[in-house]
Amino acid sequence: MGAIDTDRFRELLLQERERVVNAIKYLHAENPGSMQDESKETPLTDHLAETASVTLDREIDFTLEENSEHVLAAIDAALARMDEGTFGRCATCGNAIAPERLEAMPYATQCIDCKRKAERG
Repeated sequence: MGAIDTDRFRELLLQERERVVNAIKYLHAENPGSMQDESKETPLTDHLAETASVTLDREIDFTLEENSEHVLAAIDAALARMDEGTFGRCATCGNAIAPERLEAMPYATQCIDCKRKAERG
């Protein structure tokens, strides 16, 4: 494999980082108060249904936020690997990660073979 265009991948990672940070900010803005605040105005007859709806919405948003935070950490780790000179190398076997994989997921830490083995257990 030839040299990786780290400048290009750095730009991709920074763009993705900005998108993820904005998504996290949006999720925080969507849920500024507590579930109690959201369901306070609901008539007693609709209270259980409203509480269930609010709870489901909050769980979905929490899951999205948690996933976004994991992606953000992976992006930051990839940027650090660039600074260290190890970007594009599999953390498991040390071989080069295919450019196609980095195109699809620039923060990948494993080559496709090692990732498949890890997923199989």
